[in-house]
Amino acid sequence: MTCWALVPAAGRGRRFGGEVPKQYLQVAGKPLIAHALNALLAHPAIDGVVVALAEDDPYWPGWTALHGKPVVACTGGGERADSVLAALQALPPGVAEDALLLVHDAARPNLCADDIGRLIAAAQACADGAILAAPVRDTLKRARDDGRIAGSEPRERLWRALTPQAFRRDLLRRALLAARADGVIATDEAMAVERLGLHPMLVEGREDNLKVTTPADLALMAFLLENR
Repeated sequence: MTCWALVPAAGRGRRFGGEVPKQYLQVAGKPLIAHALNALLAHPAIDGVVVALAEDDPYWPGWTALHGKPVVACTGGGERADSVLAALQALPPGVAEDALLLVHDAARPNLCADDIGRLIAAAQACADGAILAAPVRDTLKRARDDGRIAGSEPRERLWRALTPQAFRRDLLRRALLAARADGVIATDEAMAVERLGLHPMLVEGREDNLKVTTPADLALMAFLLENR
């Protein structure tokens, strides 16, 4: 089965702060996005990647191939879903409607090959797709408006969504367009697919597959990548 990766990378990283978008910050000798792309394209099952960039992105190195596989760049949008839809449109001719697409965060660089392989196998077996995720292990507290604890929430059956998230091309497009038509901002691809009444498979992934969101995350990621 044809398998491509889509990487939405048009975000400005406002929560992180600083002039340089976080996906271009250097860690272990490379920008975060380079680690993410290398992890994807080093896997033998992935045929290529489409990266959705901000308009006139001055930081993009202009890669057209990595690991001997094509890297296609396109212009993304204001929301994650807009960038994923743009990447869908930019897929090369010949990528079939039932091709498997893995959507991965540009600032999630510590992705391991075993997780990719198990995700692909699960998504091939489940028509509703599959996502990497991690069970919630901490005790969860619900807050009152004044910042005090209102109560504890049961953590059984709760998972943290990770990426990649894998879906067939036609299903992913249909789900994202339906969410857009309804005025819903899907914060991940699985949310859009769930709105169609479908139930993607949860595939337990490594908990060190972290998304860099804060400077503290960046320091931790530097340690993980340098000691990998």
